[in-house]
Amino acid sequence: MQRRIIDFLFFGNIYIGVLAVLLSVETACQLNLPLCPDAYYVLLFSLTAGYYTYAYSWLPQQYQSQNPRAIWYMHHKQLVNVILVGYILLAIISFTWLIVQYGNRLQFIETDFWIILAMMLLSGFFYYGILPRSFFNLRNTGWLKAFTIGFTWACCVSFMPVFVSHWIHGTVPNKEIAMWFFLKNLMFCSLNAIMFDIKDYEDDTNRELKTFVVQFGIGRTIYFILIPLILLGLLAFCLFAWRSKFPLPTFLFNLLPFLLTFFIILSLNKSKPLLYYLIVIDGILIFKAICGILSVWIVTK
Repeated sequence: MQRRIIDFLFFGNIYIGVLAVLLSVETACQLNLPLCPDAYYVLLFSLTAGYYTYAYSWLPQQYQSQNPRAIWYMHHKQLVNVILVGYILLAIISFTWLIVQYGNRLQFIETDFWIILAMMLLSGFFYYGILPRSFFNLRNTGWLKAFTIGFTWACCVSFMPVFVSHWIHGTVPNKEIAMWFFLKNLMFCSLNAIMFDIKDYEDDTNRELKTFVVQFGIGRTIYFILIPLILLGLLAFCLFAWRSKFPLPTFLFNLLPFLLTFFIILSLNKSKPLLYYLIVIDGILIFKAICGILSVWIVTK
């Protein structure tokens, strides 16, 4: 029974929906923005969880894989359809509420915000292969895959709270500071995606998908790609913290996820089960969000 609940939380993508909400709250705290309306967080949760559920629900009947998540989807098709319908209904209701309440303010959103939103939506549509095969699938472009995922997630949790704050409250953060924060999250999310590629090493090799892990091997990916990426993310964070004039406790709290990520990266030399990646590696982002929120909350109390 306990294992069924865990499978439902992670394979049903509830966990990843909560992750998106927490990272978005962190953005509001770190950039000193007002929190979005509750309906927005419901919309974000349902769209994120529904997106990943929809992507896996398209597995063909003859699909063969040892991936536990793919097997779970094949064995629970009816449940998956019910979950997906629930996410869609939540998204429709929350989106409708936002439009009814604040739709008249959309005309005041600056053009560059719409451009970034369009780029995010395009990358989201193309990267998971949820469109027909005739369309370009960024997810199958090898090394670009991780950065496409990272860009989509960074836009979702770093840009969208800024977009909604601008839309509803008319507030815009310092754009240079927001850029450094976005780059930090871009590096973090791209790093996370490459770490997930390690679990897909055998499948990606069989599909001749030239990810970093397939091209360089697990060891070289860890030492020559993952570690340099985390250092770039740390640099972006330091510039963000400096421009934001973070007090020392805030800086140290935000430093903890980088240290945790470094040690987890080193642990990936040994084979790990899928749930390890879903719980621990996605858990890094949850830990990051909690540290980011607490770092601001503690200082302001």
